[in-house]
Amino acid sequence: MTVEGALREQAGVISRAQAIAGGLSGDQVDRRVGSGRWRRVYPAVYLSADRPLTTRAGIHAALLWAGEDATLSGIAAAWWHQLWGSAPSTIEVTTPRNRSVRSRRPVRFRRRELDWLDRTHLDGLWVTKPALTVLEAAVALGEPGAALLDRALQRRVLFDDVLKAYTRNLGRRGSREAGTLLRSCADRAASEAERVAIRLLRAGGIGGWVCGHWVDSKQLDIAFPSLRIAIEVDGWAWHVDVERFGRDRRRQNELELAGWMVLRFTWHDLTRRPSEVVAQVRAAVERRGGKAPGQGQGLP
Repeated sequence: MTVEGALREQAGVISRAQAIAGGLSGDQVDRRVGSGRWRRVYPAVYLSADRPLTTRAGIHAALLWAGEDATLSGIAAAWWHQLWGSAPSTIEVTTPRNRSVRSRRPVRFRRRELDWLDRTHLDGLWVTKPALTVLEAAVALGEPGAALLDRALQRRVLFDDVLKAYTRNLGRRGSREAGTLLRSCADRAASEAERVAIRLLRAGGIGGWVCGHWVDSKQLDIAFPSLRIAIEVDGWAWHVDVERFGRDRRRQNELELAGWMVLRFTWHDLTRRPSEVVAQVRAAVERRGGKAPGQGQGLP
């Protein structure tokens, strides 16, 4: 690749080795740096002065500094795969164990041997494959991570592929948290989410509800019949197929046209924001003229 080609393909970034391979001498590289035409980003890695140091440029620079055997990983890899919309504050790079590059903000190096099944070449970089990427990024993100994994399972990756990636990396840092996420992902269907919702209502002292209430030919998950409030609960969204999604939305429209207030909560709402769920149910009850305190009836 020519020097100009490398700069164009790498968002204005080039390594010393690439510049020499493209036809420049070492002295010519030094003169470009000395004159300010190129700006040093990392040792032997430069940014053309007429280009901004964007997130993409920063990632290219980090990988060039780390070497050809380095792999973009974590939240930065999720961003590169367009699985996560926010630019990463830290660029995580996985290098083989025999490499001894020291981290420097915003780059953090992780020494680990990656299975070839967990690496792919994308837009000029080695990056962890989507299955491992979403799992590791979900752990790194903390609370928002479950939603990232859920969206990825709906659109980009198969659960079996994520499970295989998890198995290949068992025992490594973060694998315990990843296992917890996967168990939740596999087990938390709508029925389990419904039981969590019931526990929240009881703990919040909200009564007057029943389970499995029928309205015409529609059975509601949880309902306040006298107030015409329906609570619909979902497990992880990736479990929901297109047919069920459409059926649920048609049912919700029919209920609202019949005068029902419909509150819909996901597994993530119930487990990550339980106080908000209880507050919203309480507000709905009070708006309809009911009293929130009291003991309800439902599943044990």
